[in-house]
Amino acid sequence: MSARIRVVVAKPGLDGHDRGAKVVARALRDAGMEVIYTGLHQTPEQIVETAIQEDADVVGLSVLSGAHMTLFAKVLELLRERGADDIVVFGGGIVPDDDLPELERLGVAKIFTPGATTTSIVDWVRERFAPTTA
Repeated sequence: MSARIRVVVAKPGLDGHDRGAKVVARALRDAGMEVIYTGLHQTPEQIVETAIQEDADVVGLSVLSGAHMTLFAKVLELLRERGADDIVVFGGGIVPDDDLPELERLGVAKIFTPGATTTSIVDWVRERFAPTTA
């Protein structure tokens, strides 16, 4: 029996719009994953602490405020500092195409921009964590 994928969905920063994050969290849950939604206005430190405490496989960050470069970088830095850089980070929200290469360079595994379907997000997480056969 394989373990369920554990996903932390978080809203870092001051952005107060969380409908998209909740829709994604529900889609992942409905797909059989264990989802922990942290709520609004989380600091990077709170998100990383939750991810470690919950033994998360992946963290999904939703950023609509324009602070994506700072917030993603800080979460990734804190995960490295805590020895938890095996936790995959993906995100969604309002992220200009010009920022995507830099986010990838920082270590963000995937960014889902407006218009991405919940099916595409679920499929990506499943593929990323598909059991390997030896």
